[in-house]
Amino acid sequence: MHALSRLSEANRTAIAQITDELDPLSLNWLSGYLAGVAQVRHTGLPAQAPASPELSLVPAANAPAQRPATILFGSQTGNAQRVAEAFAQRCDAAGIPVRLLRADRYPTRELKDERLLYVVISTQGEGDPPDDSIAFFEFLSGARAPKLPELKFGVLGLGDSSYPLFCGIAEKIDQRLLALGAERIVDAGLADLDIDTVAAPWQEKAFGLLQADHQAHAVAVPAAQASNITVLETQARSSYTRDNPFQATVLQNQSITGRESTRNIYHYELSLEGSGLTYQPGDALGVWPTQNEKLVEALIQALKLDPQEVVTLQDKTHSVQEWLRHYRELTQLTKPFLVELSKRNSDTILQTAVGPNGLSTLQELLQTHQVLDVVQRFPATWSAAELVQALRPLTPRMYSIASSQSEVDEEVHLTVANVQYQFNEQDRWGVTSDYLARLNEGDTVPVFIDPNTRFRLPEDSSRDVIMIGPGTGVAPFRAFVQERGIKGGEGRNWLFFGNPHFHSDFLYQTEWQRALQDGQLQHLDLAFSRDQENKVYVQHRLLEKAAEVYAWIQGGAHIYVCGDATHMAKDVHQALQEIARKEGGLDADQARSWLEELSAQGRYARDVY
Repeated sequence: MHALSRLSEANRTAIAQITDELDPLSLNWLSGYLAGVAQVRHTGLPAQAPASPELSLVPAANAPAQRPATILFGSQTGNAQRVAEAFAQRCDAAGIPVRLLRADRYPTRELKDERLLYVVISTQGEGDPPDDSIAFFEFLSGARAPKLPELKFGVLGLGDSSYPLFCGIAEKIDQRLLALGAERIVDAGLADLDIDTVAAPWQEKAFGLLQADHQAHAVAVPAAQASNITVLETQARSSYTRDNPFQATVLQNQSITGRESTRNIYHYELSLEGSGLTYQPGDALGVWPTQNEKLVEALIQALKLDPQEVVTLQDKTHSVQEWLRHYRELTQLTKPFLVELSKRNSDTILQTAVGPNGLSTLQELLQTHQVLDVVQRFPATWSAAELVQALRPLTPRMYSIASSQSEVDEEVHLTVANVQYQFNEQDRWGVTSDYLARLNEGDTVPVFIDPNTRFRLPEDSSRDVIMIGPGTGVAPFRAFVQERGIKGGEGRNWLFFGNPHFHSDFLYQTEWQRALQDGQLQHLDLAFSRDQENKVYVQHRLLEKAAEVYAWIQGGAHIYVCGDATHMAKDVHQALQEIARKEGGLDADQARSWLEELSAQGRYARDVY
């Protein structure tokens, strides 16, 4: 006889009343709790007996229905995902039930029922949401967003203060949730590239509040029922990390552009022998740079500082020269530094830039000036300690890996444009591209692997792939083609590549030609923008092949875009929507939704910067 048939009508009514108020996750936990009770009664073992499962805290069946906290993340390169995963795993280890969701996997209909929400999200380019968060951000910003009087929340933003709209998406989400009636229980954390400086204390406070809230609604049940954490990808771990980088030996350092080119692009091959480091196509290599001595000396002279003066900050002690060479950002200007400078110089332009209505002025300074440029333009008196404290910590630069480990074994290859220019007749450069260009074969460089789980080849090798990567954006597609060639599979490969000139800027030309001959590349469409009177870019080539591109996509192809976020990626995005309108008969809203759905499925991925 079924167990429910043995219950009294009153008991069945009581159970129905309780379960009607519970969401699916709470029902799962209640089911686990009752299963635990049944096991105790069946075996006769007390709950604390050694043979019982490890216990954790989850909502009590006789307490008011308590939804788990939701940790929602939006991530372009994986940083926000890793922070959110670490937070969720900490909660899970403490027996606190949480659910971890990427923004494009979040059912927005559930927002009205949330009670505790933590959002960890990055800001891309000029204040844009990451690709996986576009639909969620638009929903939250739109008229369909519900009132949220029962919601408590906290937002952690990840950004780059060298951009004027630093952590802009996080701030907008924070303000929007307030406007919808939600209660902010943790002040918005706005983390720069040195993420842990802000993320660690924010997480500490958020965890403490979550722990207190949880303990008020919990009893002990089997821990197996409590966890709702899914780590999106695990990867073999090496002892070498961002904080403990591997010293990789330079095997090759070669310019791959012609003498007539306006850009000097290098191909690097580094040895990972003995490191245990592994990577997949689509991942990035983190490189820790050292500032150019000439730039350090010029800044010290401009501020009339003693290079050997010792400065202690946050339990670290170095000379001024060491701080500036190894530990402080000099080639990327940030708004916080300009704020400190404005306290020492009353120039109208500077004051406007840091003021509430100075976005365009701020943007102009951040995009065109380095630290040395502004201290020369806006003279001020700085002590060594003040300068070191005002400058942002030097952070590693991430480069899309241009090789498949299946092909090159214990090596990693990079494709890097050496940034060099003049400002007021003085030489300027990019910190890491300059650092790499000065290395010789046999030198070592500190590196680590930075996984990019949203930029992966299809697990199904029979799927077609469309790769759009002008300039150095072609780097990961070299890895893709190598990997697909080694692993086999029936899927076709189509590459769109562009650069200024055919003769001087056709990166990896012989490799692509060989891949075409060997059948590892089915189509190669080129856009050399300045080889004719009218400029031609990769988005134009896409539109020229609209019918075939759309047919590939509708047949299950994955689309990948890598390179410039400011112009190219947006133009390609618009071109893909135009293809959907032209070839699929979709209207503008449908075309936008079509791309969003492809992104949610993992079939439209971008690695843009």
